[in-house]
Amino acid sequence: MKQILTSLFFGAAFVGVLPVGATAESAFDDIKIEAGEKLFVAECRRCHAPDAKHESYGPPLENILDRAAGSYADYDYSVALEASGIVWTQAALRAWIEDNDGFMPGTKMRHVGIEDRTVQDFILAYLESISTRDGTAITE
Repeated sequence: MKQILTSLFFGAAFVGVLPVGATAESAFDDIKIEAGEKLFVAECRRCHAPDAKHESYGPPLENILDRAAGSYADYDYSVALEASGIVWTQAALRAWIEDNDGFMPGTKMRHVGIEDRTVQDFILAYLESISTRDGTAITE
């Protein structure tokens, strides 16, 4: 799918469809983030908010990348997750999205695993877009 979309954007670049200064790669990144946000809303939002400003059952996911698992202050995590020592890297999040029970036995979170790697890629692109490396809020 990425190859098809990339090909479309490269073709569009040659006919002047992309904004001045935009590259096919940056346009594709923007589309991945936008698609990831929609997939997040469809698959994850029923339990997770993108930030602390919005109410949610689970912990908000703003700044999830490079955050220690079980470390959001205002959420009651399972003992398994708090004691895991995991840091949420792209690889750890991918494994969690695909099969959180297999990745972390004893977790409280229940969801149907998302096995499609393209869908995972898009959701991860969105999660990265709402993460800073210093933990500051993006939504201020």
